Amino acid sequence: MNEPVSGAPNALFDLLVIGAGPTGLACAIEAQKVGLRVVLVDKGCVCNSLFHYPAHMTFFTTSELLEIGGIPFPSPNAKPTRNEALEYYRQVAAFYRLDVRQYHRVERISGADGDFTAHTEDRFGRAGALHARKLAVAIGYYDLPNMMGIPGEELSKVHHYYNDPHPCYGLDVAVIGGKNSAAIAALELWRHGARVTLIHHGPEMHRHVKYWIKPDIENRIKHGQIKAYFNSSVLEIAPDTLLIETPEGRLTLPNDFVFALTGYHPDFDFLERLGVVCGGVDRLPVCHKETLESNVPGVYLAGVIVAGSRTNEIFIENGRFHGRQIAAALAAKLTPRAPVPD
Repeated sequence: MNEPVSGAPNALFDLLVIGAGPTGLACAIEAQKVGLRVVLVDKGCVCNSLFHYPAHMTFFTTSELLEIGGIPFPSPNAKPTRNEALEYYRQVAAFYRLDVRQYHRVERISGADGDFTAHTEDRFGRAGALHARKLAVAIGYYDLPNMMGIPGEELSKVHHYYNDPHPCYGLDVAVIGGKNSAAIAALELWRHGARVTLIHHGPEMHRHVKYWIKPDIENRIKHGQIKAYFNSSVLEIAPDTLLIETPEGRLTLPNDFVFALTGYHPDFDFLERLGVVCGGVDRLPVCHKETLESNVPGVYLAGVIVAGSRTNEIFIENGRFHGRQIAAALAAKLTPRAPVPD
């Protein structure tokens, strides 16, 4: 990254953004535009979740809907790839000279509105601290998979993220799930020589599977190229087999790899340690509709966490605008102390 605006260890920033994904970057950019001094911190790299998407992934949306900071996202493709997006967000971060502290995990927050301290730990276990008058939490949800809680889930052959089909060539692979990620993984694995079984607790592929993917996966299942068990669940994972419950009874299947693509959830524990109230069955955090300030004064929420466990409601396309809302709220409360970047 470029040199930070202020590297002083005890500097008091106007805003600390926790999470350096597209939404976090947008929050920092918009706050800088109104003259505030901003620092970002992330437990991984810039756009860490995007980095861990499948290597050859193509977005479902167009490049224009992924733009932040008023910077055009050029792409020769109708829908950009993961690598193009990573390059774009790196360039945007460099253009705005964002102060991003990568590979620093926020362990806890102390202080209160006007004087927060984020206690951090780097990848070598060294403690640090960042001080800010306000906080914006944009931590996403992709880092916390929904666990199945079944015997054998801890085996090394079980993965909650899908990356590349090559290691599964010629092997028996189970994909658990019925949404976009499961459909895409099953199709790619089959097309690259794996013997694929899809297992889903629902009666069919989810209705939200993208319209150009759904007929593909359904046809592969119809013609027996991908075996599917619906209204079914995995009971146990063994080194060489799976035990599943189906409408016809229990079956033992040969198995070499499992991709449990059962969804992800926000870090509600982190929010609640901050004092943010998350209520109802969807654990919606208390958040002002216009300013995005939580019930904790000085703590703002951005991105998918605003929707609680309803993670299919907020994406980069709409979460990227949260930065403007937060910046407008901060501009009304804080006196700018830094020049706006060119």
